[in-house]
Amino acid sequence: MGEFKVHRVRFFDYMPSGIRALAYNRDTERMAVARIDGSVEVFHSSDRFFQEKIIPGREQCGIEGLSWVGQRLFSAGLNGGITEYDLTNQKVKYTVDAYGGPIWTITGNQQGTHLAVGCEDGTVKLFEVNEDKIQFERNLDRQKSRIISLSWHPSGSKIAAGMMDMIQIFNVETGHSVHRMLADRGVGTSRSKECVVWSVVYLSDGTIISGDSVGMVKLWDDQTGTLIKSHNVTKCDVLALSISQNEDSLVAGTSEGTVVQFQFVSVVLGKDDKEWVRTRTFKNHTHDIRAVAEITTAVVSGGMDAQLVVRPLLDKIEVRSAASALRKIHFPHRKLVSCARKSGLMLFQYSGHLELWRLGESEGKATPGSSLFVKRNPEKLLHLKVKGEDHIGCSAVSPCGEWIVYSTASSLRLYRLHFDNNNVSITKISKLPKVLSSANQLCFSSDSSYLFSASTQSSVHLVSLSQSGCKFVGTLKPKSGSHQAIHLLAASEDGKWLASANSDHEVHIYNLQTRKVHCTVPVYSSAVTAMGIHPTTNCLFIMYADQQMCEYSIEQNEYTDWSRTVQRKGLHRFWLERDTPCLNVMFNPQNPSHVILHDMYMLCIIDKSLPLPDDKTQFYNQLTLKSLPEEQRKSHSHAFKISKTFKDILFVELMSDQSLVVVERPLEDVATQLPAPIKQKKFAT
Repeated sequence: MGEFKVHRVRFFDYMPSGIRALAYNRDTERMAVARIDGSVEVFHSSDRFFQEKIIPGREQCGIEGLSWVGQRLFSAGLNGGITEYDLTNQKVKYTVDAYGGPIWTITGNQQGTHLAVGCEDGTVKLFEVNEDKIQFERNLDRQKSRIISLSWHPSGSKIAAGMMDMIQIFNVETGHSVHRMLADRGVGTSRSKECVVWSVVYLSDGTIISGDSVGMVKLWDDQTGTLIKSHNVTKCDVLALSISQNEDSLVAGTSEGTVVQFQFVSVVLGKDDKEWVRTRTFKNHTHDIRAVAEITTAVVSGGMDAQLVVRPLLDKIEVRSAASALRKIHFPHRKLVSCARKSGLMLFQYSGHLELWRLGESEGKATPGSSLFVKRNPEKLLHLKVKGEDHIGCSAVSPCGEWIVYSTASSLRLYRLHFDNNNVSITKISKLPKVLSSANQLCFSSDSSYLFSASTQSSVHLVSLSQSGCKFVGTLKPKSGSHQAIHLLAASEDGKWLASANSDHEVHIYNLQTRKVHCTVPVYSSAVTAMGIHPTTNCLFIMYADQQMCEYSIEQNEYTDWSRTVQRKGLHRFWLERDTPCLNVMFNPQNPSHVILHDMYMLCIIDKSLPLPDDKTQFYNQLTLKSLPEEQRKSHSHAFKISKTFKDILFVELMSDQSLVVVERPLEDVATQLPAPIKQKKFAT
């Protein structure tokens, strides 16, 4: 596999933000996720739940709800505004004040014509969805308490509103309340507390289902305004509800961290009479579940423990595959770390600041697997705070370690570092070219003489860097006319080529000498998760979300022979069944046939000189090879060498001195920084 000196970095205290809301678009198969820090992410459910888009948050944003209207995404929150997102360029499009105080819930009707928001002042406000913007239409009858939850009837004629101690049904046409249904406060000491109706779902047959703070899931009749049936789900709160598309399955998320499923089934065999029956309980969270969504074949849930859990519903899956496996998404599918490969520096990206660290040094030699004596500890050199309320979207440090750049939704800032013995000083480059207003992705050339900034409409701006400052050189534009944002950039070692990948799965390769498109890699059905250009062969190596890979010769403008062999023979099923995407591609100059990859759980070296494994071959074979004599090892070797020594990997990079930097963020450390979960009585405690 090859021996490397490894820097195990655990001083990046990245803390994922809790999940506050989910919204699923069945037409486009996209899941939108809103987090407590105000960021919004979009996952592609049929592409291994790859995180296609990330819209950074803002300070004091406080999103409480998400809603799709067609292919448009809206959010509302405690700042009292309704926000529409520009998903193409991954930023906020506009924000409209609802003038009702903090907004607790937002939902769109199935017809795609109106949005309803529930406000602190007790009003349900209707907004008309126009082509370019939303427009306030009118208020429904004002109530005495805040509106916590809303649900449209599929016909769009009625709205159910959950609030303190009651549920109101509104006629949308008249704006008046049709029924008022009182929620029971429970028994014992809880009777003195208000019952909060956290979630409501309105079914096409007129049934209203509610989840409340007493721990009940209740079914109501909208014609008579009476309670049909109650299900005691938990002693704590039922915080979220979601119904399946054909209304035969309901899931409820609780503050205990459990998801409870109800199904509309025949209780007596052979009879048509159906009832809602509690059928399954899933326990995949440690903290409150703030949002649930039932999609075609799975239940998606998220909450205070910050993980997005995709739990397959096996009764709805015909063929078992990697796509139908339990999936837990802990970290972003983007790089939060960048390395100055030539100077041993690391830049850590947090939401509101950057940290620059110098790696430690060791001395002596040791056997594989053992630890080296640390001669100099890692050192924090810089803490750079962001000005303004916008969070950082992307950042980079140059290979030489002299330049730092970061971008928010509204600004881009470039700094120059000066090292004088142990002192570090920083200078802001004040006069930036006007085109550098903000960026979706940032990258430096290998000699640190150019900055590449991915802008709107899949274009890339080139900026030359020198002692005197920076100068705009030109803009690279694709011929395809795609408007989607670029999420990956890769520059070649010789400074001749630049590759970009966007959300349309297009990979464009530019000639930096002519500043024109050289070629475009054939578009594949899955998203690009990582790519890199080989330093000697100038071949582009690409990893996809479905774990497929390809190697494309830039100079020959075709797939390489090795890549065609991979496509013809296929990859081992153990490789294809992995549930986290590869996030970086590296090359070892001392072994040109080696490609180094990593995902969250493993580090892999692909040796292209060895044969590919088939499904009959033992995939994880390192221990077997060690036990065999030297002469027999070659016949049992294959191209994939996997190491699972490291835990919960955020980032891996191969430095210029042939040492590996592995940034780990153990999930146990993340769990210790979460707020305490609800205390539950357990047996024998």
